[in-house]
Order: sequence, then structure tokens, then C-alpha cells
Amino acid sequence: MIFAPTRDLRTPHLWLLAGIGVIVAAYAFVLHEQLSDHPWVAPFQPIWKQASDLLGVPIAPSASIVKNEAFFALGAPLANILAIVLGITVGADRMRARRLLWVIAISGAAYALYGVASFLIEPTMILWRDKTAYLGSVTGTFINRNTAAAYFGSCAVIWMLLILEDVRRRLPERRLIWKRVWRYVSDIPTREMLPKVSALMICLIAMFMTGSRAGVGLSLLAMIVAVTLFLRRDLPRRTGILSSLAASTAVALGLIYLLGGRVSNRFDLQGLADEGRVEAWRSTLKIIGNNSWFGTGMGTFRWAFPPYRSPHISIYGVWDRAHSTPLELTSEVGIPLTLLVGLAWSVMFVVLARGIFTRRRDVIIPLAAAATASLSLLHSSLDFTLQIPGYSIPFFALFGVGLAQSFRSWPARGEESRSPMIELDQPGTRFPD
Repeated sequence: MIFAPTRDLRTPHLWLLAGIGVIVAAYAFVLHEQLSDHPWVAPFQPIWKQASDLLGVPIAPSASIVKNEAFFALGAPLANILAIVLGITVGADRMRARRLLWVIAISGAAYALYGVASFLIEPTMILWRDKTAYLGSVTGTFINRNTAAAYFGSCAVIWMLLILEDVRRRLPERRLIWKRVWRYVSDIPTREMLPKVSALMICLIAMFMTGSRAGVGLSLLAMIVAVTLFLRRDLPRRTGILSSLAASTAVALGLIYLLGGRVSNRFDLQGLADEGRVEAWRSTLKIIGNNSWFGTGMGTFRWAFPPYRSPHISIYGVWDRAHSTPLELTSEVGIPLTLLVGLAWSVMFVVLARGIFTRRRDVIIPLAAAATASLSLLHSSLDFTLQIPGYSIPFFALFGVGLAQSFRSWPARGEESRSPMIELDQPGTRFPD
């Protein structure tokens, strides 16, 4: 952030950064309460008095159940905040924004290719380390197959939008004549489309080979909605959206039938969610009920959970995550800060929606950000995708770029002299390649 360029920032971007500053201030306040020996308003956790009575020695109390853990747990949210701020700052320039979109897409395809190849050649290794879990699933460089599925699915969404943008730019009509679309598409040189289509397919194959139910299902849902929103201006007014959703759903079901045999089997055997995960959510709600204002302390879930652990959960293993990021966040920092974070997500979606429905050039940037943000948020409600830095850091950067590009761009350098008064995002404006 110290070296990030700021010359392209405008008033809307500064308002976004100010809103993020409010989130930072709220985190700082909660962090102070959980770390301080003399918090301003937070009550001390009763566990410290109980421990003092049992040991017969005085113990300094704390608002957190594990002293100083909140300081060490700050790294993950701080990295995400810095990533989205960098995304807004750097992504205010449209060329840098598109470059970041391509970087995420290409690196995602490369990781997917590695994941499939390593699974076929040596499924017991992740890079140079032994793979001890999910030996029957592609995980790429992730440990957990659910996070891998969300990552490959998010990259597939980006590749799909890049392909649609390229194809749409080559079609001559302002409003598509669908009877002629196939003829125009068939005229596109194969060598130009093959790399993008291949990258999309390798991401989809890796996603299905993870065997993740929620990851595959939500990724396909994100692709369906993204395709429909991208084509909305070209669809017939009355039945176009419904037809697009129906056709996209049919394609998604076909992909599940052809590539997702393991996913279908897991749906048949286990349904939408494991019983142990549902019981863990209920136990987490009890933690929230007893620590509603300031939580148990950032990063303390694994220590807070055992006293509330449901007897219906298997005694095997340690639950170090709630498998629901919103519930785990609420249990650690309290309801007020979680509501503020939820409000920030809502504002982000509103801004991205503005970009999707008002922009014509570069619309895939806010659309990609909105689709992947929806995917990651929904998936994190069932798992912990956004708690894994390998996923959260690049995609929080993408969210920031999408926010920055949700507002009208200045003319590119060199365009001012040709048309100083041009309105780049007015409806009906055609843009050269």
C-alpha cells in the first residue's frame, strides 16, 4: 500500500476507502477490548475467575478466553483488508484492472492443470509435502477439497466471462439476432478461442474432480447467473432471461452428469450438509448466545468450542473451525462487529450491481467480482473458504478492482485529444477493440 499509485483515485473511490476505514476502526476497538488488561466497556471472561479459584493464585483477567490470541489472529483479516484496498487503488486504472483479471484467470488455470496432473501422477503429494487428507480428490495446492472447488470454480467464472466478452465483441449487431449467432461464432479462428476454452475446461475438470458438493453446485450457480447478466441486453424482453436461465441450467446439469459422478454420489449419500456440521452450527450459536457483544476473542474458536460441543457430533477429531465463517466470526468478535462487516458486504454488492447495470465497457470486471464474491460468501456460510489466505487474498483484490471499475472510467491516455467530451459509458456507445 505504501507504494501503490493513487493518481487515478476519484471521489467515489475515496468514499469506498473511507468505509473500509470505518471497518478498520471497529476492528481496532474490538482488538483493544480483547487485548487490554483494562478494557473500556467489555466484561472479563468468567473463565479467568474460575481458573484463579481452582488454582488458588491470582490471575489477571481478560475479555478473551485466550490472552493475546487476538493479536496473532489479526493477520488474516488485515491481509484481506489490505488486498481489497490495493484492489481499489490499483484497479482505478482500467488497464491494470484488466491485467489483474487475466493474472487471476491464468494462474487459476495453471493451478488447475497442476492439480489434475499431480492427482494422476502422484496423488499422495502436494508440491513437496505429503498429502494426508482427501487422497481421492483433486485439491491442487490446497489441503481442503472444498476450498479447491471454490477456487477452481471462481476461476472458471472468470474464464467464461472473458470468452463471452471476446465473442460478443466480434458480433456486428447492436442487439443480437440469435439465428445468425452460430454463423458468426463459427467464423472466429479456432486458434484464437482454443486457449481460452481449454483454460475454462481444465478449471471445470479440476473443480468436478474435487468432489465438493457445495463448491461445484455454487460455482455452477455463479456461472449461470453471470452468463445471464452479461447477455441480458441481448435477450428477448419477455422470455429471454427465463430462457437463458433454463438453457444454462440444462448445460450445468449436463456437466454434472458427464463430469460430476462423484459429486452426484455424495449428494445421494449425504444430502446437502453433513449431520455433524449442522450440530456444530448449533453449538456455535450457543457460544454466540453467551458471548454476544465482544465474543470469546479473535482466533479462539478451537478453545471455545469444546464446552459447547454437541453430543451428537462424533468424538473423532478437533473442531478448529465452525465450518461457517459468519458464525465463527460472530462467536469470536461479537454480534455488533459482525453486523458492521455484513453491512460492508451489502454495500459492496450494491456498488457492484451499479457497475453491472450501468457500465458497458469492461462490464465483466464488476460482474466477475460480484459473481465470485457471491460464490465465496455463500460457500463460506457452509465452510471456511474466505478464511484460507490462498483463496481470500487474490479474490479480495478482485473485489476491490470490481468496486473501482463500478464507476465510469476516464478516457484512456491519448483519447482526450481525439474526443475530450466523450461519455464512455453512455448506453448505445460502441467501443473499438
